[in-house]
Amino acid sequence: MGKGNTLEAAPPTSAYRSVMEEYGYEVGKVIGNGSYGTVYEAYYTKQKVMVAVKIISKKKASEDYLNKFLPREIQVMKVLRHKYLINFYQAIETTSRVYIILELAQGGDVLEWIQRYGACSEPLAGKWFSQMTLGIAYLHSKGIVHRLTPSLSAAGRDLKLENLLLDKRENVKISDFGFAKTVPSSQPVRSSPSYRQANCVTHLSQTYCGSFAYACPEILLGLPYNPFLSDTWSMGVILYTLVVARLPFDDTNLKKLLKETQKEVTFPSNHTISQECKNLVLQMLCQATKRATILDIIKDPWVLKFQPEQPTNEIRLLEAMCQFPSTTNRQSLEIST
Repeated sequence: MGKGNTLEAAPPTSAYRSVMEEYGYEVGKVIGNGSYGTVYEAYYTKQKVMVAVKIISKKKASEDYLNKFLPREIQVMKVLRHKYLINFYQAIETTSRVYIILELAQGGDVLEWIQRYGACSEPLAGKWFSQMTLGIAYLHSKGIVHRLTPSLSAAGRDLKLENLLLDKRENVKISDFGFAKTVPSSQPVRSSPSYRQANCVTHLSQTYCGSFAYACPEILLGLPYNPFLSDTWSMGVILYTLVVARLPFDDTNLKKLLKETQKEVTFPSNHTISQECKNLVLQMLCQATKRATILDIIKDPWVLKFQPEQPTNEIRLLEAMCQFPSTTNRQSLEIST
């Protein structure tokens, strides 16, 4: 876990400490804050490593979160192992709290970096974006989207800069899977050839809450949407923000935001951005029927330029999921944007 924007001054109570010490953790400073709990840095004495401890108060958390979303977060994180995702180590439950032990990202988050240094150079943006692409490709290949659930807007997190953490070598670590969703893949896709399905399943989400600045037009219009393509729209917003140091759309006025997302995004003239990079952003920030899938993104020449090696395995896994049925079996499905 990285550093949060709002820090809680109070040190951990003796109750926290005694439980943590019993399991071999020495709790240190607060590094983040959420609606239901606090994230601390801790030292794991048994393995002599620093970790992050997310302490969730059962008194503060809603029943829905404790009974549905928290168990799902733990379940999802248990099966995820990837170098560009924050690793889950352990969950400890007591009568009053839940303690989630996670990998510690010591470099803070990408948003903090941009606020401090401004727009990334294209090589750095390429490094971070290509690492994020591999992490999202891994999730999508497992049928998992890094999305929000309804009814948890206060604690909700989607794919955005605050959730791109950095390790001490400034490699990306994607965090916050509490509101990720596993999409059923039991049925083949039924769509028009032009409708780009990211993992080629029929599931369309109808619920969303979160940062509207990262939301695709179909969400803003309240339409059913493909959550995989919602992720790739968010990726477009992130890449734009990396190279320009501001969001592509103004979310202070929803009506204005909706109009902006319908138009082709523009780049400021005072930033030197390659045409390859601009083209990729435009392929992600467009209507769903034309939007790039994670498979398109991972094969993109600009992304491949920054990969230390060809992502053959990731491409193979994604292609295996995207075996389209014959066009005669496809039923037209158009989502107006």
